[in-house]
Amino acid sequence: MDQKRVAIIGLGLIGGSLGLALKKASSDYYIVGSDHNQQHQKEALELGLVDECSNDSETIRQCDIIFLAIPVDAIIKTLNGFDNIAPHTTIIDLGSTKHRISTSIKDTLRKNFVAAHPMAGTEKFGPSAAFDTLYNDQIVVLCDLERSGEHQVKVAKEIFNRIGMNIVEMESKAHDIHAAYISHMPHALSYALANAVLAQEDPKRILTLASGGFKSMTRIAKSSANMWEDIFRQNKDNLLDSIEHFDKELHYCKDLIEDEKWGELNQWMQKANILHKIF
Repeated sequence: MDQKRVAIIGLGLIGGSLGLALKKASSDYYIVGSDHNQQHQKEALELGLVDECSNDSETIRQCDIIFLAIPVDAIIKTLNGFDNIAPHTTIIDLGSTKHRISTSIKDTLRKNFVAAHPMAGTEKFGPSAAFDTLYNDQIVVLCDLERSGEHQVKVAKEIFNRIGMNIVEMESKAHDIHAAYISHMPHALSYALANAVLAQEDPKRILTLASGGFKSMTRIAKSSANMWEDIFRQNKDNLLDSIEHFDKELHYCKDLIEDEKWGELNQWMQKANILHKIF
């Protein structure tokens, strides 16, 4: 059986881990890596994330499957730069927002495209952050599949199954609302908490007391600012709604403490405990 040529554009944590996962899952794939950062390409080859690297558009265009593991604004620009894509080619984006990407693709390319969001990641980035089990038993959301070609949907599902992901299908607008609450808003809060501490007169002294809770809540504040700026921009309205709802809860907590309503505060915290019984 001939190997399928898979292009991965973007060789950081997401793209690099995908390369490792595909190579681990099957010998059916030959991985072509692409990244505007030449050092990332060099590291990806040295770490065995890909089989070769190329920024040649013709080389990438001729691959059977093309993954876009780059910031969400760059995904739209890159997608609409593709020309003369073969009918069998499958293009899959891995962005954290979906509706604007799904609806921004030119009609001539839409059947080739599958909108996907693997719900996996860490606060680290770059090729050295990649590892082959990132996607194991994690959820991948596939959006607006009715707009994708039958062949492309089959290819996408097969490849995500092979790397051990659990597939959820969802409309892109619903995805972006949910993602705002469980991913985008928590990142905003983590950045805010980190900056609140850094604004104190002696943040280093405060941080000598930092333990598990603080470290857990601020871990994702280490994430790439450039990447998250794009995500916040694309999901602006949903993010603002989620922050407003959080703000109401935080002010309610503040009011209970101010008014020394300890019984009501206890009930409010017990209500929050229910969340983890759902998981």
